[in-house]
Amino acid sequence: MSPQPVRVLFLCTHNRCRSILAEALTRHHGHPYLVAASAGSTPEGQVHPDTLANLQQHGIDISDLHSKSWHDMRPFQTDYSIAVCEHAAGESCPAWMETTPLIPWALTDPSKITHSAEREQAFASVIARIENEVRKWVRLLQQNPEQFHHYMRTQLARRSAQSLN
Repeated sequence: MSPQPVRVLFLCTHNRCRSILAEALTRHHGHPYLVAASAGSTPEGQVHPDTLANLQQHGIDISDLHSKSWHDMRPFQTDYSIAVCEHAAGESCPAWMETTPLIPWALTDPSKITHSAEREQAFASVIARIENEVRKWVRLLQQNPEQFHHYMRTQLARRSAQSLN
């Protein structure tokens, strides 16, 4: 019998770009080891069009992606939350999330870059970073799930050490 997949919730204030990228890429590359969702504290209500276009260019399914509130995610039963923006990392999360480990990534928001060539490069860079991390997670989960959880705990310890400085 295979172990239960790890459930990861990606958080970003507006849930329209980075967290959506992370959700879609994790679903694509992480199955069956990872289950992903995304949400925001003040969701935009729609996914940024460049986010969808970039995912489609990478052959990623976009059919179920939508901007949603973290209040809607209570039933998701998150194992780890990843704050993909600095603002979300500093927000007060709902009470049901207080016991969920929160790991900060602080990714650049490519949707806010106005010059098209720079925006394309920023999307490519963010996508590559997410894909690299998800592939690392899958390798660790394939080898030994405890290695994955140890790695995630080191990310939490790194966050705690940074917040003390």
